[in-house]
Order: sequence, then structure tokens, then C-alpha cells
Amino acid sequence: MMRQSTFTLLLASAAVLTAVAAQAGRDRPNIIVIMVDDMGYSDIGCYGGEIATPNIDKLADEGMRFRNFYNNAKCGASRASLLTGQYPHKGGMRVGATFAEVLRPVGYRTLMTGKWHQRGIPTDHGFDRYYGLCDGCCNFWNPGIQARPGEGKPGRKFSDNKTRKWAIEDQLITDGYTPEDKNFYTTDAFTQYAVDRLEEYKDEDKPFVLYLAYTAPHYPIQAWPEDIAKYKDTYKIGWDQLRENRFQRMKKMGVIDDQSRLSPRAEQVKPWSSLSKEERRDEAYMMAVYAAMVDRMDQGVGKVMAKLKEIGKDENTIVIFLSDNGACAEPPNTTPGIPPGPVESYRAVGPAWANASNTPFRLFKATNHEGGILAPMIVRWPGVTKPGSFSDHVGHLIDFVPTFMELTGAKYPAEIRGQELLETDGISFLPVLKGQKPVEHPFLCWKYSNAKAVRAGDWKLVEMRMKSKSKPATSPWELYNLADDPTELNDLSAQYPEKVRTMAKLWDNWIAKKN
Repeated sequence: MMRQSTFTLLLASAAVLTAVAAQAGRDRPNIIVIMVDDMGYSDIGCYGGEIATPNIDKLADEGMRFRNFYNNAKCGASRASLLTGQYPHKGGMRVGATFAEVLRPVGYRTLMTGKWHQRGIPTDHGFDRYYGLCDGCCNFWNPGIQARPGEGKPGRKFSDNKTRKWAIEDQLITDGYTPEDKNFYTTDAFTQYAVDRLEEYKDEDKPFVLYLAYTAPHYPIQAWPEDIAKYKDTYKIGWDQLRENRFQRMKKMGVIDDQSRLSPRAEQVKPWSSLSKEERRDEAYMMAVYAAMVDRMDQGVGKVMAKLKEIGKDENTIVIFLSDNGACAEPPNTTPGIPPGPVESYRAVGPAWANASNTPFRLFKATNHEGGILAPMIVRWPGVTKPGSFSDHVGHLIDFVPTFMELTGAKYPAEIRGQELLETDGISFLPVLKGQKPVEHPFLCWKYSNAKAVRAGDWKLVEMRMKSKSKPATSPWELYNLADDPTELNDLSAQYPEKVRTMAKLWDNWIAKKN
């Protein structure tokens, strides 16, 4: 009888220890942040797009989609906030620690591959390992300036010999990075580095954070021919019909509500019906290449998730997928005689297709209307996030670092390398993931170039960066109630002048406060 009791006690103790260990692991899960570049709100399937993104869609099916998660409208500014928890106008990494520097002291392996677009290199700012582009954009096939044997000169944004900076681990490459492999493609290279590091550290007895920052689908528009072929007929319907098709799918799947209205075609965009036959052909092909870039990026997400499952860590890893800003209307085209796709080309989709990518919202990257600062975000955390759920929580990239701190018990350092740091600006969204009531931002602010905005509750005040035929220069502020008008079609500034003054004062105080 005594042996039976002892055995039962041992079993009970083992069960308790197992439960405690499991909870400890859940309290310090692995973290993967996948950020894509210049992708519009409705490009991926689970947000209404027609592009084949089964792997990202699976993240949504198994996790939570955010409807109101904001960025900073521009690549570098968005990355600064994601990394440090600081608004970019305060100085980014000059005044804040990266999440790698926050998580490494509590035992995290810190890994990164892809686009950095900040000062220095990642290994100077808390990352143990790194491979990728330190600049803003580059040729996907050949980031360097020298042609490989048997290939044409790589298409480039600049006509001079300005090089794009790369880094491999802690070595900065400033004289041009030209891989010998002619099958090199940045999206694939970043995916492979991520997969290789997961394999390398699979038996390590410590959690990891992996930051995978794809450059796709930022221009230049370049993709594998087999991926382009999948979309050779998809975009012959034109951007007007594409926007309507996406809008209807978004309403049907619950990404937007029934009262949402599709914004008008952007002012600078021609009706599809006005294009010649040749123009339609060329434009349809341009968007097919863009879609192929998103498709290849989704294939990469699938490989990372497959490796995560293979090494037995998919159940205790938070995977976050998001875009750094809205789709891009910038028109760099330094190779007008070369169709988009190959190494020799350097083209961009331009405002018409960017307008479609940002369906149903107005405007683009580098503006502070919703089309510039609102982007898709998905969080998958098995056992925590409700599968297939949506969140209307209003969040911002400044919230990542506080969320990781609450998640892991990490503390924000007061200084790094003798440099005094500011506290983070963000608020943890961990309660949202757990289905609990979060602390809400009293207001959020934006500034990029001459574009500025402030959101407080459902109200948003925004100032145009670009000249508009419909908005006189003497009245820069526009006021919207996003609960009733999420696509910013009904300017209420004349109706509520006191609201305009109050919110403008919020913005003025915010921009004046640097610490």
C-alpha cells in the first residue's frame, strides 16, 4: 500500500513539474516577426486579394487578423518603431534599444535576415546573427553593380555607381554585393538563411527571436518566370474591376464591415477603359510580376513554418506577419525599354496598381491617409490566439517592444554603451492576443515629410502631403470619423472646427516633445 501511495505521489509530482515546465515555456515562447515591404492592405488572400498566399492565409486561419494596426508610412521610419518602441521623430536607435537588445539579456537567441534600413548593422544592435540588405532597396537578382558572366548589367535605381550596403554576420559590404550564384534571388536567400538558422539552433536550450524582413514586393519589380506565369491572365481585367472584386471579397470575409465604402479611383490614375490595347497588355504584365513577388514570399513563409514544425517548435512560437506601410505609388523606371522581371530591369508598378493594392483605402505609402499607414497584421500563437479571429484593437509598431517585454519579463535598459535611452512610447498588445481587454492608446500621431496625422478614438485628423484637386491649400487639415467612414471619404473639418483645433493641438504638443 505504501509503495502504491509513493508511486502515485511521484506521478502527481511529475505531472505538476511537467505542467510548470510547459507554462514556463509558454511564458517565454519563441518569436518570429515577418515584415514585408510596400505590400498593400488587400494583396494577400486572407485580406481579400487574389494572389495565391496559402501559407500566410493559414497563419490567419490559425491566428488573429488585425483590422486597425498602424505603421509610419515609410520603410525606415516603420522599422525604427518596430525595433525600438519609439516614434521615429524622436531619433530611433539613437534614443532606444532594439527588441534584440531587450530580449538577449533574458536568454533569447537573436537572429535576423533581410532588410535593416537603420544605422550601423544589426550585429551592432543586439542581433547575434545577420545576413541581408542594410539599405532600402536593391536588385533582387544581383544587388551589386557588376554584371556576372553571361548576364546583362543589373538594373539599378541610380545611374551612378552608388552601391547598396549589405552585411554578412558582422561584416559590412560597401563596395557592392554580387553573389556568384546566378540563381540568387533575395527573397529566396533570406528564406534560406532563416531556415538554416532554425536548423542550426534547433537543439539549443534557450528561446529565440527571428526577425525576417523581406524586401518583396518593394520595387524593382522582378520575379521568377514560373511565378509570373501563374498570373499572366489575372490582371487583364484592369485595376478598376480588380478593386471592386477585392472590395466585395473583403466584405464577405469580414475584413471590412458592410458600411464601408470603396474609395474612388485615385486622382492621378486613368480609367482602365481609357488605355490602349498595348497599354493594357503592359500594365497587366506589370502587376503579374508584382503578384509573383508576393507569391514567392508566401512560399518562403511556408518553408519557414515547415522547418519550425520539423524541429518541433511550431506550438510554442508566436509568428507575426505584417507589412511596413501601404503599397507604393513611386514610379522609378530607369529601364523603360526592358519589361519588368529580369536582372536587367528596374521598374515599379506605379500609382494605379498601388491604388488597387490598398483597396479600399485612399492614397499610398508616404501619406498619412489609411492607404499609407494601415497595413495587414496577423498573429499566430497556438493555444492563445483564437483561430480565425479578428481584432479591432488600434495598435501601432511602437507596441512591439512593450509587448515582448510583458511577454518575457524583459526590462528596457536605461542606457546602452554609455548612451542614455528614452522609455518606449508603445503599449503592450499582449492582452489582445489572450482575448482580454487591453489598455488603449489615448491617441497616436504620425509625421513623414509634410504629411501629418493624429488619431484619437474613432476620430482622425490628417493633412495632405501631396497637392489635391479637391482640397484647397488654405485648408490643410481633414477630419474623419473612422467608425462611420473608415475609407476617409467624408471630411468633417468644416462641421467640427473645435474638434480640429483640439486634435491639432495634440499633434503640435506631440511633435514638440522629444523625450
